[in-house]
Amino acid sequence: MTRPSEKIKAQAFLAQLALFDAMSDAELDRIALGTSSVRVARGSPVFQRGDPCLGFHLVVYGQVKLAFVSANGAEKVVELIGPGHSFGEAIMFMGKPYFVAAHAMEDTLLLHVTREVVMAEIARDPALACKMLAGMSRRMHGLMSDLESFCLRSGTQRAIGYLLQDEEIENGGEVHLPVAKAVVASRLNLTPEHFSRILSDLCSHGMIAVEGRSVTIKDLGKLRQYAA
Repeated sequence: MTRPSEKIKAQAFLAQLALFDAMSDAELDRIALGTSSVRVARGSPVFQRGDPCLGFHLVVYGQVKLAFVSANGAEKVVELIGPGHSFGEAIMFMGKPYFVAAHAMEDTLLLHVTREVVMAEIARDPALACKMLAGMSRRMHGLMSDLESFCLRSGTQRAIGYLLQDEEIENGGEVHLPVAKAVVASRLNLTPEHFSRILSDLCSHGMIAVEGRSVTIKDLGKLRQYAA
């Protein structure tokens, strides 16, 4: 349970989220009673695969990586979770242990909302369950889109699609990779070497320029044509 000063901060943050934005102060007070703040240093685990799931997490600041890790240490990044987003709801409702691991990609502050307080609020107001289902459905839709991309699109198409996520980007615009290229590669179901070759190929064709984690779009039309 959080200290009183932390509860006030939790309430202010919770009130800004779509999941809780229609709640009254009294309802937010009850949610805050089952909410604790969790500070995770960069590179540290939030939880490991097989740990019990006792609630779900909300990212206040920082970034969390959800990933599978094979027996030989190979990693497949499933999702990157940023500020204002949540994770762990589905597993919480299933009552199962975590089947992925979560690590902080940078110094991160999380709010952990316990299963007990969520279930109690759903019993009082079933509309909360509808909101949580909507959020989980959006995530499922995103994962299905990822699966379609992995199965039906080439590595180059996936990389260009990632760079052009912002539909308003123009020639000369910059895309900042939020994490290391190896993590982005895993998120796109590519090896780091393959992702580097794709970026190098796009650079050689004059479509982008890469400096560290910054990618400058030099020929947007050609990029889109190349992806098609």
